[in-house]
Amino acid sequence: MKEIYELTASEVRNKILNKELTSFEVVNAIFDRIEKTDELIGSFVSLRKEKALEEAKLVDEKIARGEKVGYLAGVPVAIKDNMVSLNDPATSCSKILEGYEGIYDATVVTKLKEADAIIIGKTNMDEFAMGGSTKTSCYKLTKNPWDLSKVPGGSSGGAASSVAAQQCFISLGSDTGGSIRQPASFCGVVGLKPTYGRVSRYGLMAFASSLDQIGPLAKNVEDIALAMNVIAGYDDYDATVSKLEVPDYTEFLGKDIKGIKIGVPKEYFVDGMNEDIKRVMFEALDKLKELGAEIVDISLPHTKYALPTYYVLAPAEASANLARFDGIRYGYRSKNAKDINDLYVKSRSEGFGSEVKRRIMIGTYVLSAGFYDAYFKKAQKVRALIKSDFDKAFESVDMIFTPVAPSTAFSLDAVKTPLELYLEDIFTLSANLAGVPGLSIPAGLSNGLPVGMQLLGKYFEEGKLLSVGSAFEKIRGEWKLPEGVEK
Repeated sequence: MKEIYELTASEVRNKILNKELTSFEVVNAIFDRIEKTDELIGSFVSLRKEKALEEAKLVDEKIARGEKVGYLAGVPVAIKDNMVSLNDPATSCSKILEGYEGIYDATVVTKLKEADAIIIGKTNMDEFAMGGSTKTSCYKLTKNPWDLSKVPGGSSGGAASSVAAQQCFISLGSDTGGSIRQPASFCGVVGLKPTYGRVSRYGLMAFASSLDQIGPLAKNVEDIALAMNVIAGYDDYDATVSKLEVPDYTEFLGKDIKGIKIGVPKEYFVDGMNEDIKRVMFEALDKLKELGAEIVDISLPHTKYALPTYYVLAPAEASANLARFDGIRYGYRSKNAKDINDLYVKSRSEGFGSEVKRRIMIGTYVLSAGFYDAYFKKAQKVRALIKSDFDKAFESVDMIFTPVAPSTAFSLDAVKTPLELYLEDIFTLSANLAGVPGLSIPAGLSNGLPVGMQLLGKYFEEGKLLSVGSAFEKIRGEWKLPEGVEK
């Protein structure tokens, strides 16, 4: 018989509604699991145990009275530390927001609460979502549950490890250049970056506003569908959210995918690519062929410009967004300042980590008077070309298949230059630049570490990605999460 923490979100939800389990039992079991595992893993930076147990009791009382309950009634959910929630710590894992607590709920938090989900805490992340390893957090290192000497990926590393270590059932992350999909791949879980504008960003601490997107990580595709049914949809507080109706994503599961055309871009399977990653990808493609999918060779010719384009645009937006953190209104304030200008400089110099400062300086440079046309404006033009590549490809295929990352999880001790770390996102950046949805699904193992495959879809067609993903899960067979993560 399965332990409670080994269940999926769907199974837990059904058992609570059928009164086989109480929400209090489930939440208690999850905190027991966290207490036994998180000293080793380091997924969480703050927990709300007392509040969560009180909220679980309220859900149980509603069920006992026969009252209507929300869609995720009693299901424990974790959220990334860059999403604000009322009276809970929210620091984006940066010293500059030391001691800050949310004064309102982010829209996704409001929707989770309305669905009677139980928010258990905030997960560790790269500072202000800048990084691919979760090593730039001001708090702690997070370790990969598959191998404690490896990184969990980033920036949503804590979100991915919390699911992989079975410390929650659904975890929300944010994805600016692959920050949901890459850690999902490294930690062997499912992660979805929705279409830009499908999920409200209100209450998400901005890194790069035209690229950021909140999305779910979970044990399987069905749980992703459940989460999307709750968090997707229009929001008065976010002008970039689409008014398109949100479908019931669970209706896309278990469908026959015969005849679906899946494009494989030659630019993502280059010479020198890790042979084991390539093997897992081609085995996954063979399985999709078995399911009746038609595999089509395509080209996304401007892919080679995605990395430099991203690392002009994202830092430019970051430098503008992070200007508000000045040591005056909230968060860290230097105690060594002589005057107001010195206070600004020292608070930001001492409060921000090296990666954040690096990106602020790059962003300020490319936005400066002499370089705006040469860098920022040109990058916007290239972004339009990258988007047009996807538009053209989607005229002949239903979705696109690629690896998520060029490697499996690398060592925590690995000394990588900033450029080497940026190259880890080379297969995921284009989806953010174009705004298309992307799904990462565990496809296999390489030397005992998970390898994720990526499905990229047309705008607002997350349902089709989930359809193919659930069919693939079925033919792939049971996916076991790692054991041996208890202290």
